[in-house]
Amino acid sequence: MDRVKLAFVGTGSMGQCAHLKHYAALPDCEVIALAELRPGLAAQVAARYGVPRVYADHRDLLDHERPDALVCIQPFTRHGVLLTELAEAGLPILIEKPLASSVEQAERIVAATEGNKTWIMVGYHKRSDPATMRAVEEIARLKATGELGRMTYVRIAMPPGDWIAGGFVDLLRSDEALPPLQSDPPPGDMTPDQFADYVRFVNYYIHQVNLLRYLLGEDYEATHADPAGVLFVARSAGGVPGLIEMQAFSSSRDWQEVALVCFERGWIRVELPAPVVLNQAGRVTFFRDPGGGAEPVTVAPVMPPVGAMRQQASNYLQAIRGEAPAPCQAPEALRDLIVARDYVRLFWTAK
Repeated sequence: MDRVKLAFVGTGSMGQCAHLKHYAALPDCEVIALAELRPGLAAQVAARYGVPRVYADHRDLLDHERPDALVCIQPFTRHGVLLTELAEAGLPILIEKPLASSVEQAERIVAATEGNKTWIMVGYHKRSDPATMRAVEEIARLKATGELGRMTYVRIAMPPGDWIAGGFVDLLRSDEALPPLQSDPPPGDMTPDQFADYVRFVNYYIHQVNLLRYLLGEDYEATHADPAGVLFVARSAGGVPGLIEMQAFSSSRDWQEVALVCFERGWIRVELPAPVVLNQAGRVTFFRDPGGGAEPVTVAPVMPPVGAMRQQASNYLQAIRGEAPAPCQAPEALRDLIVARDYVRLFWTAK
């Protein structure tokens, strides 16, 4: 297909500024329609981004349009209600993280995609940052060659900070009231307080839960949660320890997220920018000390000025065309929610 035809379901803040603006700027994409419950906002968004047709809801849109794929940016607490219905159209769907608000709802969504022979790409945009992509390419090479020894440790730190970094400067707003919306039911295996902790954790740290698996290159399990809620400790299927460092401190004016992947004789460090910052990739640094009298070397290649959200949009279009697999699909995102549930159970046991 020369140009992928997309339809959007929802154009709130993330829908506009993290997604629609990027697809509208890509030459191999055409946004043909959008569904938005707030008619005034829908008209503004369609006018700005040149979307020719607007519908009151997703049902009306799918009754009249034949897009190649959907972008559905909605609260994840509604994914079980909405995605199981959208899957019936048999179209690829891009969503924001996480897959759902509970393991049970995520299992329903995965079953719906499999039953309708389609797939969902979950918007773990950190996988699409050029620095992360370059790091994972080198990790795979080092594992294959063994030139720096075995992988020994992976650490991710993401203290709270300014995650927007000016990325919402052109947000179109509306004071229109949304109609009452159905949310997914809470899981039956958590108390209300436990579920509240779970929702907070997956809302903010599910990116790191997924990124840890991406950097490890294999599945892992949560093994420890400290009662202060700062450290998430894991161990991979191959025995590599992992750590997610959460709110050790906070930053009011910047974003200080970093991942460190260690081998016996070197390391790879990825420094990631704020999630919705524009036209800025992360930084990646490679350190190698092969020993035997050889001089240690540090290399920091310059990444292209492409933000993770823009690259994620390109990656989705490639997946729709069948040119490359989607960076993360629903079955893997289900595993993230299982890990997160295990962590919350450990946390409640520890505190």
